[in-house]
Amino acid sequence: MAASPVPVPEPGPGGWAGPATAAPGLRRASQSLAVAGAAVVWLALLGPLIALAAHLSWHSVVSALRAPGALQPLVVSVQAGAVTLGVLMLLGTPLAWALARGTVPFPRVWEAGVLAALLLPPLVVGLLLVFMVGPLTPVGQWLATLRLSASDTFLALVIAEVYEAAPYYVLAAQAAFAGVDHRLEQQAALLGDPPRRVLRRVTVPLAAPGLAMALAVAWARAMGAFGAVIIVAYHPFGLPLQIWATLQETGLASALPFALVLLVVALPLPLAAYAWSARARRRRRG
Repeated sequence: MAASPVPVPEPGPGGWAGPATAAPGLRRASQSLAVAGAAVVWLALLGPLIALAAHLSWHSVVSALRAPGALQPLVVSVQAGAVTLGVLMLLGTPLAWALARGTVPFPRVWEAGVLAALLLPPLVVGLLLVFMVGPLTPVGQWLATLRLSASDTFLALVIAEVYEAAPYYVLAAQAAFAGVDHRLEQQAALLGDPPRRVLRRVTVPLAAPGLAMALAVAWARAMGAFGAVIIVAYHPFGLPLQIWATLQETGLASALPFALVLLVVALPLPLAAYAWSARARRRRRG
């Protein structure tokens, strides 16, 4: 008895239908869903900026910035932010390098301390700074002998910004140093370079894009510092406190021009550092 033939599916208009042709369709559908979801999230994250642009007019910005003393908080914020970056570079960079290289005893304890400072709410940081460097503390009394004060002064503003921005800088700088290939440092040492020259000629140049990103993030955090600042350094006014005071005195709409000024000052540096870091990563891969 002859075996019955196995039925073979007929090809459709677009070719043979089956799993081989269904899989690309599923992939395209999943990719489309992923892109749509990413677009929704992206637009949601940009929502505040879109709302700012929608509710601002050029006339309101110009009239607000032409008011007497309107730009003084901008000057204060830029000066305090520059001093803050200098302090972070001087004190935070060695700590970040030591954490990346594991040259400190119990490195996890040190990292936990930095993370604890990062996770503290800014208002709590400001409250604790009063008990740490306020006029009635030993540190505050020592500062008084130098005719300085860590309460409602420019120094207090810098201290508050340092405490709000330092954890971000240290962790980002640690990641930048950790990303440097140890083999290149070892080769430079084998060629006779002392450790300081290896650090200057190999480690720092390779970590530079990441360090720039760390500084840029610290700059944005310092420029936008508010929680600690409002407790220990209500005066002199920086941009965040100017926004807060304007909001309290004349309402939401009148505070928007100063919010725009803060964004214009705080955001370009992180965006430029991110572009440089991304370009450096592409060059290393290429």
